[in-house]
Amino acid sequence: MASSSSSATTITERSYYDGDVDFDALATKDADFAVICKVSKDKRWIDFQDPKVVQQLTESLLKCDFGISSIELPDDRLCPPVPVRWNYIRWIQELLDATSDTYSDRYDPGREVVGLDIGVGASCIYSLLACSSRPQWRMAGTDIDQHSLEYARKNVEANGMNKRIKLMLSTSDSPLIPLDAMKMEELDFVMTNPPFYSSAEDMQASYTGKQAPPSAVCTGAENEMICPGGDIGFVTRILEKSLKLRERVQWYTAMLGKMSSLQQVVAKLKEQGITNFAVTCLQAGHRTKRWAVAWSFQDYRPRNDVARHGELVHAVLPAPTAQTIAVPSMDAKSAGERIDATVRELDVRWQWRPSSSVGLMEAKENVWSRAARRKQKFASAGEKEKPKDVTMGSDGADESGEEEDAVGLAVKITCKNEAVELQWMRGSDHVLFTSFCGLLKRALTGRA
Repeated sequence: MASSSSSATTITERSYYDGDVDFDALATKDADFAVICKVSKDKRWIDFQDPKVVQQLTESLLKCDFGISSIELPDDRLCPPVPVRWNYIRWIQELLDATSDTYSDRYDPGREVVGLDIGVGASCIYSLLACSSRPQWRMAGTDIDQHSLEYARKNVEANGMNKRIKLMLSTSDSPLIPLDAMKMEELDFVMTNPPFYSSAEDMQASYTGKQAPPSAVCTGAENEMICPGGDIGFVTRILEKSLKLRERVQWYTAMLGKMSSLQQVVAKLKEQGITNFAVTCLQAGHRTKRWAVAWSFQDYRPRNDVARHGELVHAVLPAPTAQTIAVPSMDAKSAGERIDATVRELDVRWQWRPSSSVGLMEAKENVWSRAARRKQKFASAGEKEKPKDVTMGSDGADESGEEEDAVGLAVKITCKNEAVELQWMRGSDHVLFTSFCGLLKRALTGRA
């Protein structure tokens, strides 16, 4: 994965920060950062307890890694560490790339995306990172703090983002997702980095008993650190709103301060019957860990490594969206021919690409069970309609031009030497996905 020193990586392809910032590389690129560094035993380090030093680190990373060259941070508001913030944005990018209606599972530079950041803060860092890295993305942002919003607007204007980032003052009584007030019918995603603590006592307790002090000085105002119910309470209110808005937002997402918070939020999602969710550990460096959760009422399923991203406990993991069938001594061509023959016997939409050994199957329902096959056999005087072809473009998109039928399951099949990979692209029923995987396993290996 790329680190902050990977200058060869373009902004739109930048990966996660996966380690501590390389101070030597950053000092070489930015003279302002070099000035604040200290050197001992030929190793650069900085004083994370000095607010001005922490501000300079943020400003230098934004400038050198993302081209955000003008940012003003007040002394009495949070100074956002860049790596974890970028990792949150990057994860959202992967979520959206992996759940588009084209089934392309990759970044589409032409796709227009609109997101909402609840609580932009003085830096407006999430909106600036999102828009600087994806030229077709636009952001809306809200905040209940007029002081922070004034700085956020300055930062948007200073970076020439006025037409792509729109900010609005909110109140504690306003809807958290104010689509009507913003005159928006729908959004691609909602994000928030809410206050983690429910009270000053709760915040103090989080530091008690820890062997090491906080990794960096905290300059956050009370409204940035504390809210009723802490991060769980805040995200619960977003969840309640999402139950009303539902598909008007494709992905509802939130950052959380503790693994225990993630566990409680995932439990609440399950209580509501929400099965299409994703989780991540947004670790950047050796000390900073945050977690994030996303959920959707649509049926496009994220790639398995996106839905279950980072170091996590089993209890929070969603159902897997991938299976691999081992086919020892079988090459990709032979496996593909067997799968193509099997799927063509079904009443499904299907395209197989022999040149790349990749196929895409769409089904309305389970048409491969014994009961479904008997029903099909005796329908229409015993003559079965051939499966419709799904005409995919170079990126895997359906280009048939036909009106789309209802889709109960979509699966991408990739054949490799000695293995077949199955990716759940769409659908609401995990049992249906595993059932289809079982069909192909029997066809390939003769075993259930």
